[in-house]
Amino acid sequence: MESVIVTGAAAGIGAGVAAKFDAEGYRVGVMDLDPEQTRKTAASLSNGLPLVADVTDQTAVEAAFAEFGALNVLVNNAGILSTGLLFEQSAEQFRRVMDVHVIGTFVCAQAAAKSMEKSGGVIVNFTSINAVTPGPGAGAYPAAKAAIAKLTEQMALEWGGMGIRVNSVAPGFIDGGMSAPFYADPKVRAAREGAVPNGGLGKIEDIAEAVWFLASPQARYVNAHQLVVDGGVCHSLLRSLPRE
Repeated sequence: MESVIVTGAAAGIGAGVAAKFDAEGYRVGVMDLDPEQTRKTAASLSNGLPLVADVTDQTAVEAAFAEFGALNVLVNNAGILSTGLLFEQSAEQFRRVMDVHVIGTFVCAQAAAKSMEKSGGVIVNFTSINAVTPGPGAGAYPAAKAAIAKLTEQMALEWGGMGIRVNSVAPGFIDGGMSAPFYADPKVRAAREGAVPNGGLGKIEDIAEAVWFLASPQARYVNAHQLVVDGGVCHSLLRSLPRE
């Protein structure tokens, strides 16, 4: 049976990704910080195993990977938000976001690569459209996601020879996960929906399908790539500007 570990999988997009791999017959490691929710999500899957760990804690991560055993795919989804203007951000706020996203991605990917060293495998990291085009008030988030995009390229370069493909997915305006409270405001929701060429917000399933594609044999020749899944919003600037 093929196997996958999904970080930040207790809820939101991570749980959706875990459910997709479970539906495809994978053994799924559900890694997250919240013991109760992690166990609950794992129990909802046909072949789920709860892995309670902080992705920034290398010792805890390595222990979780050892407990899980043979690994074919890693999905680095764990993340946090600490919004606010840079002028007002504390170093502690900024550092925590960078640690969870960048250090967490590195620690988990390194553990996965060591597990995949002889057999090969796939790593899919999560970036964001903020890695492509930052927005005001996002704190360290755009910088962290841009760093993961570049880290993905370096991992692909260094680990490709071991048969490990490394790509990333950059979600756009997704109705779920950490963004759910944001879109609960009808005005914000309407404004964001109107900005998307596709005409609406994306769904968690849209991201899960993109991750599944990158992990599948159909993407065997895709490496070091950032797949933007945003309904075209990153390229929609000229829609809001007059032609003359």
